[in-house]
Amino acid sequence: MITSGTILIDKAALHPACFQLTDDSSPNAWMSVTHTLTPGEFDQELSGTGWTFFYFASAIRRTAFGFNRAKMIQAALMGIITNVKQQKCNCLEIDNVATHSFLGIPYVSVSSHPRHIQKGMVFSGA
Repeated sequence: MITSGTILIDKAALHPACFQLTDDSSPNAWMSVTHTLTPGEFDQELSGTGWTFFYFASAIRRTAFGFNRAKMIQAALMGIITNVKQQKCNCLEIDNVATHSFLGIPYVSVSSHPRHIQKGMVFSGA
């Protein structure tokens, strides 16, 4: 389930051992990342092993209309993933998933930030 705080990573991207991937049928072969570390431990683990987890400040928002919430979320994620790939990033972090209605037609809006995980401190844009 995609919720606030979910991190998705391109299945083909290299990632550190602290990233456990779960195949929850996210679009375009992107998978959810799980870890059992606190934010401080997570940062310490990454920096200690030479990994950098870049955060891009510009938010990406997509909206999708329909009557099936799961399909609406998938459609919004497809647009977000396309944008993230154009920025040469291999991860994204979900900020918010909200369901709304306009004139009786349900829609979902998804907000996220591009992220990029790589070895090294200089952004290489895989």
